[in-house]
Amino acid sequence: MATPKTAPDLFSYPKYWAECYGTSPWLPMSRREMDVLGWDSCDIIIVSGDAYVDHPSFGMAVIGRFLESQGFRVGIIAQPDWSSAGDFKRLGKPNLFFGVTGGNMDSMINRYTADLKVRNDDAYTPDGKPGKRPDRSVIVYSQRCKEAYSDVPVVLGGIEASLRRIAQYDYWSNEVRRSVLMDATADILLYGNAERALAEVADRLAKGANIADIDDVRGTVVIKSAVPNGWTEIDSSRVDWPRDIQSLEEAYGSSPYADDTVCDSDVQPVRIIPMPLHRAGQLDPATTCIRLPSFTKVRNDPVLYAHAARVVHQESNPHNARVLVQKHGKREIWVNPPPVPLQTAEIDGVFGLFYQRRPHPSYGDTTIPAYEMIKTSVNIMRGCFGGCSFCSITEHEGRIIQSRSHESVIAELEDIRAKVPGFTGQISDLGGPSANMYYLGCKYPDVQASCRRLSCVFPGICKNLQTSHQKTTELYRKARAVPGIRKIAIASGLRYDLAVEDPEYVEELVTHHVGGYLKIAPEHTEKGTLDLMMKPGMGTYDAFKKMFEHFSAKAGKKQYLIPYFIAAHPGCEDGDMLNLSLWLKKNRFRVDQVQTFYPSPMSLATAMYYGEKNPLKRVSYKTPRIYTAKTLDQRRLQKAFLRYHDQKNWPFLRQALRDMNRSDLIGSGKHQLVPEDECKGQQRARVHTFQKARGGQWDKRQAKADGRAKKGRRR
Repeated sequence: MATPKTAPDLFSYPKYWAECYGTSPWLPMSRREMDVLGWDSCDIIIVSGDAYVDHPSFGMAVIGRFLESQGFRVGIIAQPDWSSAGDFKRLGKPNLFFGVTGGNMDSMINRYTADLKVRNDDAYTPDGKPGKRPDRSVIVYSQRCKEAYSDVPVVLGGIEASLRRIAQYDYWSNEVRRSVLMDATADILLYGNAERALAEVADRLAKGANIADIDDVRGTVVIKSAVPNGWTEIDSSRVDWPRDIQSLEEAYGSSPYADDTVCDSDVQPVRIIPMPLHRAGQLDPATTCIRLPSFTKVRNDPVLYAHAARVVHQESNPHNARVLVQKHGKREIWVNPPPVPLQTAEIDGVFGLFYQRRPHPSYGDTTIPAYEMIKTSVNIMRGCFGGCSFCSITEHEGRIIQSRSHESVIAELEDIRAKVPGFTGQISDLGGPSANMYYLGCKYPDVQASCRRLSCVFPGICKNLQTSHQKTTELYRKARAVPGIRKIAIASGLRYDLAVEDPEYVEELVTHHVGGYLKIAPEHTEKGTLDLMMKPGMGTYDAFKKMFEHFSAKAGKKQYLIPYFIAAHPGCEDGDMLNLSLWLKKNRFRVDQVQTFYPSPMSLATAMYYGEKNPLKRVSYKTPRIYTAKTLDQRRLQKAFLRYHDQKNWPFLRQALRDMNRSDLIGSGKHQLVPEDECKGQQRARVHTFQKARGGQWDKRQAKADGRAKKGRRR
């Protein structure tokens, strides 16, 4: 297996013979387009749940154009009719393989809200129409490809497959499901941004290799029958080990074979080591794997699920990660280490490929909402070292930042100016997973190669982290100077804990790239919840706010911060949400766009949600449980606290405040959260009027007497 120091250049593979056809104006979606190009067949066909937009923000376009640059003829089947295999034959039989992706979004998150309601639109479909992709698209598409041509390899990719590469908790069915590779009956899965793995897999297949023999490529997942002979297996399938762990060494022994198994004496058997002893001797990382708890165990034991999640995240650094193995029945899911991050020249090459930057002409005058939102945005980097527990970006793109050069970004701005119809000079974003991690990373390669931290900025910023934003500041200045560019907004999420380390960057951002409002994400105000989110405390927010207001005033601008918050995050109790709502009212925030925690596959917060344990620390059956709002009413209440100003939530909140013995917060006072019940309010108003008429002398007995007298007079 290639090591980080020997990874071949992304564009160094020999071109496939079909490079003679050159670059296609559009990757073909029909046989008619293939005929115009002079193709008798496609070498690779990409099947996607999204409409085809030839833009570097759409995964199918990036992968398709990259494979085209390697000399392959690539066709696109976008949003096929999955009711039968017929639509999967529209481009004929591919010569090498089908590439299957659910699209830019997970198909389940795309279709269902956090409250499990069906969404009424799909941003990646013409005119936003829903229902153009099936639930669990990767599984359905893969099975249809096999029905269409059973002998053609199927390669899975994209975020839906990436985050389901091992057994994972499925929020929509409320159970742990098998690796998607098992259910999809595909041949291999590529996780993360897969250009490097894809280049190697495509090259081997083009040279005549059997897909079943390609099992050692970084960034891939395959199915094996057993751990190969000669390997060392670190057993991490349990959490509580006996105190006298040394006594287990003999029990494990050096061979897993049963007494009646015949083993060739010339073949080195598998060596198994209990997890607590794995540092006892020198192990060759090239032939060492870690055994996770099996699918059956994590499905039936939430504690083991949380433990497995912790191990997976600790093995995410491509410089020191080891193979992960998880038994599914009689077969093994074999997860190779993450791909080596792309160098700047390589990622420049990917973004510098030919893109039309528009939807395929077959869509006519229809509008694709996702395209309209990002058509003038530029992605300047990949990866995120923030490690927020509720986010899956790190699990997909990794913690090591991969940045484009200034020249590459400027060239894309010029491409937008030339190609986007009706371009007005407005760039909607210059960012990525984070707005301000561009060119940030570990100062010392040796330290980075050995690090297993889950975050570079939590619980505090690592002393080895480069925090200077100079490269970003310089890029902003160069971008603004491009002729025809009038305004550049920064819409990606800002890590304000990093920004406060570089006041020059904050001044540049506030002065030139904020159009009145800047969205940031404190996510919560309470330390206990923030610690489980792996987010900084509110002191950092206050420091950034002060800096933001200072530089806004210096620029002569009236600008505001718009904070984002999450309700119902694991570990967040109703009292925490109450404190958050009081903070919102004190600071005069009436937030409309609020988020309820969504347990996306493979995130650490999802492990908290399902396992009710904290995987940020060593997991044990004895560690305390984490409170998690799981029922619909519990989740709605926490969301209601975020929207305390919404009249629809008042009855719900009044009852909750009474149950929490906080009736003092019901009323119209400055420090109270929600007004009294309307009926009671009207009654009190009448009482107040009566009291005033009596000169303030009034009591309940007198009121009752007056009421009886009045009733008698009516009779």
